[in-house]
Amino acid sequence: MRIIPDSELIINNDGSVFHLHIKPEQLSDKIIMMGDPDRVALTASFFDTIECEVQSREFRTITGTYHGKRITALSHGIGPDNMDIVITELDALANVDFETREVKADFKQLTMVRVGTSGGLQPHCPIGSYVVAAKSIGFDGVLNYYEGRDNVALLDFEEAFKKHVNWNPQHCAPYVIKADEELVERIGGEDMIKGVTISAIGFYGPQGRYVRMPLANPDLNSKIETFKFDQDVITNYEMESAPLAGLGRLMGHRAMTVCTIIANRLAGESNANYKGSIEDLIKKVLDRI
Repeated sequence: MRIIPDSELIINNDGSVFHLHIKPEQLSDKIIMMGDPDRVALTASFFDTIECEVQSREFRTITGTYHGKRITALSHGIGPDNMDIVITELDALANVDFETREVKADFKQLTMVRVGTSGGLQPHCPIGSYVVAAKSIGFDGVLNYYEGRDNVALLDFEEAFKKHVNWNPQHCAPYVIKADEELVERIGGEDMIKGVTISAIGFYGPQGRYVRMPLANPDLNSKIETFKFDQDVITNYEMESAPLAGLGRLMGHRAMTVCTIIANRLAGESNANYKGSIEDLIKKVLDRI
């Protein structure tokens, strides 16, 4: 049995995991995730009881109960690199014995639903709609660092996409991953769009935004908008759905992302006052998780 070295998994002196600063007993197996720490407080405002609250950097965690379900609300900050930290530490909290530093004999599966905001890329994804990332395309490269990546990725989809957009070899190799199918149907229901979400490695240039510095691939978004694989088109851009779904699938957890659309890139429109829509989406996820 492998004993995980201190340098591979850092455990704080109080028995909590290094970045999240939470202990194994403080984590539920149902987790609602979001980028903004303030949305954790918003989510917890619907809880019937609150068990614990922990803040460390951008990572805020509140565990409590909602209509009889024990739920952890957790903020992951912005970007795919943060998802690598968060998913790895959540898995360790569930499946590593912090005393012996050995993987537990009995695997605990986590259910992780990320609630986020996103920019729509298709006419049928208007501002205010909810889009479930049934599939995600990772521009971040995180999954490429782990063994077994090709076993969980949709390789035909990847090749078709790279060919269509004439993928720049200086970028990270994209990967395509499916979210947990049952979770997508349960959370998405009949009132949400099931789509293909791109997880970009940044907010500005990596998503085709031109502020002051010209883009290396100025026509990438127009190619993305016209891509189709079987019946799938790319619906929206964000930054975390692919590493969440990919790492979750590699580790054996159930994971997915659903976003409220706050901008439509085709129409050039955005809505900075989206609090009501994100609040409604959080309530739906709490009811369905």
